[in-house]
Amino acid sequence: MKGVFSWFPFLRTKACCEACGNLKGAFLVAVVFLALCTLVTLYFAKEVPLAKPVHRSSDSAPLLDDTRESGFGLSSSPSSFSLDDHTSTVSAVVAGANQNQDSQVKENEIEKFSNSPGAVLVNLLTSMRHLPPAMHSVLLVMALTWLSWFPFFLFDTDWMGREVYHGDPNGSTTEAKAYNQGVREGAFGLLLNSVVLGACSFLIEPMCQRMGARLVWALSNFTVFACMAAIAVISLCSIREYSEGIQHAISGYKAVKIASLVVFALLGFPLSITYSVPFSVTAELTADSGGGQGLATGVLNLAIVIPQMIVSLGAGPWDALFGGGNVPAFVLASIFALGGGVVAILKLPKLSSNSYQSSGFHFG
Repeated sequence: MKGVFSWFPFLRTKACCEACGNLKGAFLVAVVFLALCTLVTLYFAKEVPLAKPVHRSSDSAPLLDDTRESGFGLSSSPSSFSLDDHTSTVSAVVAGANQNQDSQVKENEIEKFSNSPGAVLVNLLTSMRHLPPAMHSVLLVMALTWLSWFPFFLFDTDWMGREVYHGDPNGSTTEAKAYNQGVREGAFGLLLNSVVLGACSFLIEPMCQRMGARLVWALSNFTVFACMAAIAVISLCSIREYSEGIQHAISGYKAVKIASLVVFALLGFPLSITYSVPFSVTAELTADSGGGQGLATGVLNLAIVIPQMIVSLGAGPWDALFGGGNVPAFVLASIFALGGGVVAILKLPKLSSNSYQSSGFHFG
């Protein structure tokens, strides 16, 4: 997004340099796209709100029902209805009305809490007890999958700038220039990644029909394992050659650059699976539960957020433990990916391939 500030001249000020203007311009473009996506979703996504259950008024309906059931009409059997029976009947009716009123108050309090923002997290946590047993393995594989992905998301362009182009943003002018060039090449690699991701998205349905979602997800994790291991190998080779003086320029070997971009592009294939298959598996497992699919998806998102926090907080100290650089994080990511693939094969449920039958497009 170089030169974005030129589209919006007001972004650059005396206190904001060219890089700052580019960053603000990128954020502004992102806000516009998000607003557009939100408007399109609100316009085209048709939803039918669920009707709330109708409660009878507690001060009249139970009393009338109990009156009918108890035979409170004195004219029907005057001789068999004593004063004590009348008193006990009235007491029972009043007690039942009070009990029904108390339960109605409790229901209103529960409903008021259920509609509050704080109930969302409570529902997510308590719903884990009621998930289908197979969902536990899905959550485990999902957590391992994202533990392997987040090091790449955090350090992809920085890895290109440091390990491949041997730059340093805080170094000399030449090193800073090399680092910026590496970051730009990393951004181009992410572009290739997105292109491959979009193309492979069309292959997921036939792959799930032929192999099953379990093996497709496992294949995704094994691919991530191979790519993360390749990143570590590329880093070690590039650093060794640079330290031995084989490469006299600041930038790395051309072969190393090409290999790095190839890895970026290849990662688009497993990423397309990660963005779709786990959610389809969750929907399939909860399809017969009579509801709660949205809540199960929310719990599944916890298996994404928690690994993200773990990697964000622990990646830096982990890299520092081995002397710095991004290689330790990628090695650990490859281990997580391998574990996710193995657990996917051993623990994930076998779903019917008929679940991925295409129903075609319907218009009108």
